[in-house]
Amino acid sequence: MAQLDWSQCPDVESIPGKVSGAWVLKGTRMPVQAIFENLEAGLSLKEITEVFDVSEAEVRAVLRFVTRSLEKAPAYG
Repeated sequence: MAQLDWSQCPDVESIPGKVSGAWVLKGTRMPVQAIFENLEAGLSLKEITEVFDVSEAEVRAVLRFVTRSLEKAPAYG
């Protein structure tokens, strides 16, 4: 599977020195990776927003980006 180009997602940012340069929800310190780890662990969207003090809209924007990225035909070689 191809790696996502997070620089194309307007709802996230990576700033050197901020959370070790990880991709985070814009204006927060919540790593994008934490969304997927917590969904995998069984947390609901509501639980994630409560635990990390982010909005449902912020999390949904990242999920929409991933979904749209997966809709594109894969580029081989």
